Amino acid sequence: MKLLRYGAPGAEKPAMMDENGTLRDLSGHISDLDGSQLSDEALAKLAALDPASLPAVEGSPRIGPCVANIGKFMCIGLNYSDHAAETGASIPEHPILFMKANSAIVGPNDTVVMPRGSTKTDWEVELGVVIGKTAKYVKKEDALEHVAGYCIVNDVSERHFQKHMSGNWTKGKSCDTFGPTGPWLVTRDEIPDPQALDMTLDVNGKRMQTGNTGTMIFTVAEIIEHLSHLFTLHPGDVIATGTPPGVGLGMKPPTFLKDGDVMELNIAGLGTQKQAVKADS
Repeated sequence: MKLLRYGAPGAEKPAMMDENGTLRDLSGHISDLDGSQLSDEALAKLAALDPASLPAVEGSPRIGPCVANIGKFMCIGLNYSDHAAETGASIPEHPILFMKANSAIVGPNDTVVMPRGSTKTDWEVELGVVIGKTAKYVKKEDALEHVAGYCIVNDVSERHFQKHMSGNWTKGKSCDTFGPTGPWLVTRDEIPDPQALDMTLDVNGKRMQTGNTGTMIFTVAEIIEHLSHLFTLHPGDVIATGTPPGVGLGMKPPTFLKDGDVMELNIAGLGTQKQAVKADS
């Protein structure tokens, strides 16, 4: 299934996309698409519904973040060998973890606002993993059973804030609007191998990032195993799993976003995001 949320910020309704691309309202069956609706049992109930019996959503509404009330928003850094090389970083021995503030989360096509003082705002297309089943001390062989589905995340990053304002990376990762998520939550049955997904990102129509999740240093299963040995993963938690090469920081000379730019992201089977960039006044 492709599950999503539509409507004004803070007033989104749950929906599914039928095989013809029509949005079908789910609010008669669930109040929202949050952690309580992401278990295998809950998703099976939604899958059993006849989409044709659900009200069609009229017009072209705003698409919101595909999961409501996201718990932990975890991000894995330097998780593609070719991206680590372009930034001059060593291959990490363990997954690098940082957190992105939940206040950064926006819809997949919402405007990305560069904060005041930003000079180095960058793009990062990433595979998002949505936890559907509580995970604690999980072995990698069983890890994917704890996944509800997958989505696109743009891990927008302000590199000066990230690297030169003291502390850890969170400062440069957590600015408002720096976490576009969606458009859909694609359930794991539709993505049999999360390590075989092509991914791209364009800025103003120019291809910047081209990659495949097969070049991850740590697989989705390995990441879940590692994190679940540090703390419990709960339904509705999201993990952004790293980005392939082609970020602005890695260019020679480095190139960053500016007011009026447009980013477009795609991951095979997971849809497309498109965000305009605006400088905060």
